[in-house]
Amino acid sequence: MLQLQSAFGVLALLAIAWALGENRRAVSIRQILVGLAATVGTALVLLKLPPVAKAFGAINDAVNTISAATRAGTSFVFGYVGGGALPFDLKAPGADFVLAFQALPIVLVMSVLTTLLFYWRVLPPIVRGMAWLLERTLGVGGAVGLSTAANIFLGMVEAPLFIRPYLAQLTRSELFLVMTGGMAGIAGTVLVLYATFLAPLIPDAAAHFVIASVLGAPAAILISLIMVPETSDKRTGGSLEDPDMQVSSTMDAIVKGTTAGLELLLNIVAMLLVLVALVYLVNAILGLLPEIGGAKISLQRLLGYVMAPVCWLMGLPWPQAVTAGSLMGIKTILNELIAYVELSKLGADALDPRSRLIMLYAMCGFANFASLGIMIGGLGTMAPERREEINALGLKSIVSGTLATCLMGAVVGVLT
Repeated sequence: MLQLQSAFGVLALLAIAWALGENRRAVSIRQILVGLAATVGTALVLLKLPPVAKAFGAINDAVNTISAATRAGTSFVFGYVGGGALPFDLKAPGADFVLAFQALPIVLVMSVLTTLLFYWRVLPPIVRGMAWLLERTLGVGGAVGLSTAANIFLGMVEAPLFIRPYLAQLTRSELFLVMTGGMAGIAGTVLVLYATFLAPLIPDAAAHFVIASVLGAPAAILISLIMVPETSDKRTGGSLEDPDMQVSSTMDAIVKGTTAGLELLLNIVAMLLVLVALVYLVNAILGLLPEIGGAKISLQRLLGYVMAPVCWLMGLPWPQAVTAGSLMGIKTILNELIAYVELSKLGADALDPRSRLIMLYAMCGFANFASLGIMIGGLGTMAPERREEINALGLKSIVSGTLATCLMGAVVGVLT
């Protein structure tokens, strides 16, 4: 019965995306059927054929190498604040992690790498190849297809860096697809961290996070095409023109990539700081209201009640759906890291093993308000001429990213 509940949830989540769509009449039934088949088929292959999931370990190793290289640079420049050896004993685990000096600088390295790969003519053929494949299946342009595929192991800003020269050419639907892809996935750099939290609770948690990262790509395409369907001619389809990077040498590419990455990094830090502060202020105002059920009202708690029915649609029993809804509220208002930590702290009777697995997939995305600040700051810097449109699609991308990860949870519920 729970599997049938999840199957109903798949259809219900697609209906919700359709109801929230910009142009419901423009939605292509063929694209939806193909996208749903791709999502379910991908889940079936990865969940039932574990060796396939392990093959993605090589890609994850490459991402970890880039992360380690960045950490080498930050450690050299910032010392222990940047991830170097501590000159004192650490009393609180995790207290040595500083987001601005250890995680975010990877944007600088990725900016340089993508500039180099474009100058060396490595990425343009890949974009054209993605265009050829996705044009003939989902009708998705190659640039956005590459960005969505990169989101499997990269974050919402690092992945679009691969197609930075094409961002100004994207249609509104394609721009929204890029944003949804970022919200519906997690970076490979945090995958191991999350798996560590859930390893005691969920067998093969790391493998499931890899599967969730891969499954996020077709799910994001499916949801985004329902909510913002394509209504104009493709400008980033199979006939993409290679962009003029205005780079004269390898060293020039390194310098210009670093300069562009620095501007991007500063925008991300500023937007992240402001949005987290605003959420805190809203919660402080809500805290002035009378308590309900012996606890103060907060954005996380309110959204938890809203998300409980969605958790039921994914296939959770109703008594567990309320608990799961609160986790989704934490994930959306704060971030998925805190939500996974809270999941790891739940008692054994709070969620059964199947519900825990579904929630692993449902929370495996960056769709939260802090990430929105990162995305607006990042994409707005990479494509300043599209900044107004990016801002307008921001809140909608949180909804689409959440629906995409919930769709993954429902699909997993059908198969387990």
